[in-house]
Amino acid sequence: MDSAAYQQRRGELETYFDRTAAATWSKLTSDAPVGRIRATVRAGRDEMRNTLLGWLPEDLSGQRVLDAGCGTGLLAVEAARRGATVVAIDLSPTLIELAKERQPQSLGQGSIDFRVGDMLAPGEERFDHVVAMDSLIHYRPPEMVAMIAALAGRAKRSVLLTFAPRTPLLATMHLSGKLFPRGNKSPAIEPIRERKLRRLIAAEPELASWSAERTHRISRGFYISQALEVRPR
Repeated sequence: MDSAAYQQRRGELETYFDRTAAATWSKLTSDAPVGRIRATVRAGRDEMRNTLLGWLPEDLSGQRVLDAGCGTGLLAVEAARRGATVVAIDLSPTLIELAKERQPQSLGQGSIDFRVGDMLAPGEERFDHVVAMDSLIHYRPPEMVAMIAALAGRAKRSVLLTFAPRTPLLATMHLSGKLFPRGNKSPAIEPIRERKLRRLIAAEPELASWSAERTHRISRGFYISQALEVRPR
């Protein structure tokens, strides 16, 4: 994507995850002790990752998976352990280096290609499944749906994504600036109602042959996120 809004937000996210919060996310995605607030975020992210993995086939042998916005690579590792050939990409060189360091020596028949870059960068590669866990939540609805369309253009079987559901609790936390501990706030998330997101997906010409299917919301303290499966009709 080359829209000004997308490029601006992409730059903000790259700076945040690669510099401001790299150490925090390194700790959050490990077994290291964390405070009460971050413990709820860790628990919520663990549950969400398991939800998305549960929507993928148990046996991914011979299939290709794109982990779009892979962070430190936890989901990519689990997909590879099921036999998938995984391309795991993230804007942050720091998080990609950490993901490489943490990668198990053996992944069975699977493999991971960790890359630094834009998950929407044009390319000829096609994937059976694309997973975008908490990597679209900082974009406004028009950019978010355009991103879903771009990812669907590279997928054969499914696009699994998460969004921030617009709930009274999340709206209050969002407006009060309490979604993240003081001094370590990420760029703002963009909550959206499920009905609106489904309507925008249905109206997007590039997604005319796709439909929004199952969904699952997870709310763990300071972590509120909702999974959505988008599949070909």
